[in-house]
This record gives sequence, C-alpha cells and structure tokens, in this order.
Amino acid sequence: MKLDIITQLVQMLKDAPEVGAIEVRRGLFGAWSSVRVSKAGHGTNAAGGGHVFVGQPAALPHSPVFASGGMGTGESPAPPAGPQLSEIKSPMVGTYYQSPEPAAQPYVKVGSRVNVGQVVCIIEAMKIMNEIESEVAGVVKEIAVQNAQPVEFGQILFRVDPHG
Repeated sequence: MKLDIITQLVQMLKDAPEVGAIEVRRGLFGAWSSVRVSKAGHGTNAAGGGHVFVGQPAALPHSPVFASGGMGTGESPAPPAGPQLSEIKSPMVGTYYQSPEPAAQPYVKVGSRVNVGQVVCIIEAMKIMNEIESEVAGVVKEIAVQNAQPVEFGQILFRVDPHG
C-alpha cells in the first residue's frame, strides 16, 4: 500500500468524528495486505465506535465502503459477559499450527501463562512458517481454532485473561 493512500485514510479519520477506525484489506492473487488506522481510545474491540472498511481493490482510494461497528469483518462475536478477555488474532491468511512440528508439544494450552513476545503458534502462508507472538500477557482461557485449520486475517486464535 502506498504512503499517499494511508495519508488519505488518516485524513478521512480526522475529518469524521463519528468514525473510530479505518481498516483496509485487499487481496491480490491470493496474497492479502492490510492497514488499520485507529483514533486514540478506539481499539479493535471499541464498542459503539464507527469503522470504515475498504474491501475491494477498486474501492481504493476514491470510493470507500462505509459500515459501522465491527460487524462483517470476519470477527467472531464477543464472548459472554465475564472477565474482560484480550484476543490474539491472526495477522494473515494461512494454516494454523499449534506446535513447531507434528510430534512436538503445543506452544500453549488452555491455562498456559503467556508473555508479550512469546510465540503462541505458527501460521503457514505460501510455504513459509510464520511464528505468531503474543501481544498480551496473561492466561490463555480459550483456543478458538483447531490444529491444521485454515485461518483468515483477523480471525481470533486465542482469548487471554490479562488479569489471570
């Protein structure tokens, strides 16, 4: 993605106070690119904040597709009320693997404590094994995918209790 397009997206975000985030996803020959721009205080799970989603290559940069909330982005519904869980999401399209090789122990299990920067799984994309690191510290409460399952960009892989 070109810097001038990102600059235009940032300006759109500044000009629309009701919009909390802009997310761009684009597929080209099976490869995906993604950019997410958020206002301060508007994280991925911000409730009630508007979002702008630009999905088709033809929509860039002149005719963005507008939507509100976070629905329609491939995100799973929020877990039931209880402790506030942080989510570790897939940064790419590929195949999820729980361990470095088939006979090895999984990187994490439900109940495992994870630290920021700790490898939690591998996602294979285009025959490249990408180690996925945790961006949060806490206790793994849920593993949302099965071993060797295909995953999409932004799909929830783990839910972590940062207070656990």
